[in-house]
Amino acid sequence: MYRPSCRVAAMLADSTRIPLWPLPLLITLLFLVAAHAAYLLSIQGGHVPACMPYTEGCVSISRAARHGLGNHLFRLMVIPCAVLHALVWWLSMRWLHGGRAMVLLGLLSAIALAVYATFLGTEGETYRFLRRYGVVVYFGFGYLAQLALMRRASRMRALSSRTITAMSWISLAMLLLGVANVAAGLLVADPAAKDRWENVFEWWLGVLMVGWYAVLALGWRRQGLSADLKPHAPL
Repeated sequence: MYRPSCRVAAMLADSTRIPLWPLPLLITLLFLVAAHAAYLLSIQGGHVPACMPYTEGCVSISRAARHGLGNHLFRLMVIPCAVLHALVWWLSMRWLHGGRAMVLLGLLSAIALAVYATFLGTEGETYRFLRRYGVVVYFGFGYLAQLALMRRASRMRALSSRTITAMSWISLAMLLLGVANVAAGLLVADPAAKDRWENVFEWWLGVLMVGWYAVLALGWRRQGLSADLKPHAPL
């Protein structure tokens, strides 16, 4: 699937090929629109307070998308987003000619996101466990899959050094957020303040996680990655 940049013009001239970079970009756009639109709808419905969640932390992403029309919109957008996650990781394995651990982690992360979105807003201990499992596995396995892709792409020189550097900074920011979240849980005694910090971390972590896919989209665009629409033709 990977093509050197000198062949980009020839690939684009072939009407049977479609570019792949919009797929990871759609992951970023769908998740961001879903989370913020659901929050606005929940505010209008009187389900959650209005604030700047990235600094005040009055509500988590889950609570912002748990009620009413916002919940339906969030599910409608995030479940296709999970499907796109799985597709992008499968394409990444084809592009990098391997990386089974990477694609397995990515697929498990995508499934966890779908589980989380499916059961968001439902009641009961079992559903609560599934939602919690979905969040932890999505972020944890997704982060490991991203590290694996960066390592393999860097070794194969499949992405530019600037793209790898941008991805690395995002990954480092996510790691520091995770450490800060753990530290806040240990050092902050007030339960209400602790909840606010966790909510702030969740919003920023979500933005960084899907923002990484936007950088991947830019890298794929620069490399001119595309798929052939002809029957039985390899990527």
